[in-house]
Amino acid sequence: MQQPIVGYHKDDEDHWVAKLACGHNQHVRHQPPWTERPWVITEAGRRSRLGLELGCVKCDRGEPRDWH
Repeated sequence: MQQPIVGYHKDDEDHWVAKLACGHNQHVRHQPPWTERPWVITEAGRRSRLGLELGCVKCDRGEPRDWH
């Protein structure tokens, strides 16, 4: 299910995590060549992607929210 990004935070390992409108979290790493997300490196880049929809597998599986 597609869900928009509403914010970000860093996890315990200093990786960026997107907060989705559904209440789930999803890592948004930039780890070339596997994952190309150079926008996550800067604050302006992350801000520019607010509202971007990501596929939420937790919604697809019916999992409870990560945050409220």
